[in-house]
Amino acid sequence: MNAIFWEISKRNIRLHMLRSSLAMLGIVIGVVAIVSMGILGNGMVMLVSDSLSSVGDSVIVMPYAGGGGMGMGGGGRTADLMLTEQNFQQIKRVVAPNLAVPVHSTSERMNVGVNSDDIIATVYGLPPDDVPDMLQLEAGSYNNQDSGCLVGTTFAKDHNVKVGSRISIGSDGQYGTLRVTGIIEERGMSFDISTDSAVVVTDKWFENTYDVNGQYDEVVVKVTNGDTATVKTTIEKQLNRNIKEKTVTVIDSKATLETIYETFGTITTFVSAIGGISMIVAGVSIFNIMMMSVNERVKEIGIMRSIGTRKRGVMTMFIYEAGIIGVCGSIAGGVLAVLAGYGISALMLQTTEYLVTVSNAITIFQGVAFGIVVCLACGIYPAWKAANLNPIDAIRHE
Repeated sequence: MNAIFWEISKRNIRLHMLRSSLAMLGIVIGVVAIVSMGILGNGMVMLVSDSLSSVGDSVIVMPYAGGGGMGMGGGGRTADLMLTEQNFQQIKRVVAPNLAVPVHSTSERMNVGVNSDDIIATVYGLPPDDVPDMLQLEAGSYNNQDSGCLVGTTFAKDHNVKVGSRISIGSDGQYGTLRVTGIIEERGMSFDISTDSAVVVTDKWFENTYDVNGQYDEVVVKVTNGDTATVKTTIEKQLNRNIKEKTVTVIDSKATLETIYETFGTITTFVSAIGGISMIVAGVSIFNIMMMSVNERVKEIGIMRSIGTRKRGVMTMFIYEAGIIGVCGSIAGGVLAVLAGYGISALMLQTTEYLVTVSNAITIFQGVAFGIVVCLACGIYPAWKAANLNPIDAIRHE
C-alpha cells in the first residue's frame, strides 16, 4: 500500500513541477547558505589554529604600560617600558623548571648584498642556548657566535637570502655585518616573537650594539611543566604585588587562543543562523504549497477515504510529497554548498586545504539533515488536515 502512496506523491510533484521546483530552490538556497558559511568558519578556525599552534604553550611577560597594549617587536625603547634583570630573575625563579627566555627587540635598517637598498626589519636578541627550544630551522644551523644571525623564512624569500649570505645592520652598515647561519621555519602569527620577517641575533651582540645590558622587551616562558594559567597567576602574584603600581602584563597564549576560537565559533554560528532564516522561509513556502495541494485535491482525498483508505495512508501520501521535495532540495544544496565552500575558501582564505575535513563533513550532514527536517515538519499539518477531511463533504466539494 505504501508503494501506491509513493507513486501518487511522485505523480503530484510531476503535475506541479514548476511549483515543486521553486520550493526545492528555496531549500537549496537555505542549505547552501548554512553549509558554505559553516565550511568557511571551520576553515578560518583551522587556519588560525595552524598558524598559532606553535605558541599555545607560552606565557608572555611584558612591562606594564598603564593600559595594557600588546606592542611587540617595538621600535622605540624607553627604560620605563622595559623589564629589568631583576624582573627576569624573579620570573625565572617562580616559573622553574619551565624555561624563561629574555627577549630584546628593535626595528633596524639593514641591507643584503652590496648594491641592495636599505630595508627595515625587526631584530631580536636571544640567548643562543635557548634558541633551539623556541625556534625550528628550515635550513642551516643554529647561531652561537656574535658574528652570525638567523633569518625568518619570509625575510629570506623576500630578499633572496640564503645560508651564508651577509646582512649589513644599520644605515650604511654602521653596526657591522652578520653572516646568515640558518633560516627559521615559518611560524605564522604568534604572541611571543614574530620571526618570519625578522632577524635573530645573540643577546650579547644586541646588548653590545644597542647598549641595553640588563633591560628586556619581554620574557617568554615555554610551559612544559604545569599549565599556562597557573604559570600566569604565579608570575602576577610575584611581580604585581602592589595592585596600584603593576610591574608587568602577563599574557596566557593558550587562553588567548581559546578566546579566538570561541569568537570564530560565535561568528560562524551567527552567520549560519542568518542562512537558517532562508531555510525557514523555504519551509513556509513548502507549507503553503502543501496546503494548496490539499485544497486542490479535496475531492480526490474524499474518494480515497470513501473506498477504504485510512487516515494514516492519506497522511503518508502528503508527507512523502514533502519528503521528496526536502530530500532532493537538501542533497542538491549540499552538493552546491561544497562547490560554494571551495570558492569561498579559495577567495577569502587563499587556500582550499581545509575543505576536506571531518568538521566540514559534519557541517554538510547537519545542513542537509536540517533541510529535510524542515520540509517534513512543514508537511505534517497539511497532511493531518488532509487525513481528517470528512469523506462525504470532501466528495461534494467543488
